[in-house]
Amino acid sequence: MRTRGPRSPAGFYGWHIVGFATLMVAASAPGQTAAVSVFIDPMIAELGISRSTVSAAYLVGTLSGAFAMPFVGRMLDRFGVRRVMTVIGLVFSAALCALAAVSSVVGLTGGFVAIRMAGQGALGLAATTAVALWFDKRRGTALGVVSAIGASAIALAPVLLEGVVIAQWGWRSAWLAQGVTIALVVLPVAWFGMRDRPADLGQRPDGAPDDGSSGERHAWGLTRAAALRTPFFWVVTAAIATVSLLVTAINFHQISLLGEQGLSATEAAANFIPQTVANLLATFAAGYLADRVHNRILLVACMACLLGGLVLATVVSPGVLAVLLGLLIGAAGGSVRALEAATLTRYFGTAHIGAIRGTVSAVMVGSTAFGPLAFAGVFELAGSYVPALLVASAMPVTVAIAAIVIRPPHVGSRNHEGATPEPCAE
Repeated sequence: MRTRGPRSPAGFYGWHIVGFATLMVAASAPGQTAAVSVFIDPMIAELGISRSTVSAAYLVGTLSGAFAMPFVGRMLDRFGVRRVMTVIGLVFSAALCALAAVSSVVGLTGGFVAIRMAGQGALGLAATTAVALWFDKRRGTALGVVSAIGASAIALAPVLLEGVVIAQWGWRSAWLAQGVTIALVVLPVAWFGMRDRPADLGQRPDGAPDDGSSGERHAWGLTRAAALRTPFFWVVTAAIATVSLLVTAINFHQISLLGEQGLSATEAAANFIPQTVANLLATFAAGYLADRVHNRILLVACMACLLGGLVLATVVSPGVLAVLLGLLIGAAGGSVRALEAATLTRYFGTAHIGAIRGTVSAVMVGSTAFGPLAFAGVFELAGSYVPALLVASAMPVTVAIAAIVIRPPHVGSRNHEGATPEPCAE
């Protein structure tokens, strides 16, 4: 089902969608780990609960959010971005406001479930899916812009929250302020700004002229069940899960992990700076190249960056090596973010892209829950992160080999479900 809005005036509305989607990705910050992390210590102190209890609540919230992503994806296909994003905004805003009044671990867990589902997963999924539907030849570039700017805004959120909001008003008021902000920003943009597909405004992807020869052009694409039967789908999913799991694990334990290699707490925290810079640049670059280079090559390059970071982390020292580590980890995280939506829509079409990306998002969100726990377990057993880093190195190597060996499916533009697409140049 699609929602038709007024027909667009002269000009391609897709770039408006890029701007709105960028704002929505940035608005997902209150549900991301970076922003939530600054609330943990003050909540522990006031609620009188242990760090392990909070961590367990966060794990439950993250996994619950992951399980909801396939459903969200199906709703995007059925009802369109505009309606679904509006509902996501309502849920997200209400959950943030509710966290301001939390008084027990049960309420805290419920709040984490809602903000991880709506914030970390659903809002970003809806925003980037909208961009994927509005672009074709320039899809990678558009997604790169959205992901890079949105991720940069998310990275700045902890600084604003910790240094201004929590310090001035306290953590409860900070949750409430975020909830009100989401309501004021997300709801108007979702309802009045977003449009489901170019055809709703009489346009076509990339702003291509409509010659009127075939009426409204229908989207082509495999169903989710058909996509899941292709080996290349699992190559892309494995790449996303590998980066999400390992980068989250390294970031979560970064102070301790780099401290083991001789970096001070200040030096270890400062390593987030080169990571953020590399993340931004790699997202732009991967998005641009996704429209011009074989996506398998880019997946291999992403895995090479991650492998380099894992190995370097076992011998890193203060100075140049620490900066290089940050650049490699940041490049891996940024590039896979831009590649995911561009690659999936290129090879599986857009007719059911919400359901397909919802499944991938579930795996991605779920993997972020287990990475920190796995590294912590190895550290407690071995007294060092080096064994975890070395064992984990096998993961990007395996994915890179799979990306080289397993060919992607052919792509094309047949209009009926399950159609076998025509071959492309790649």
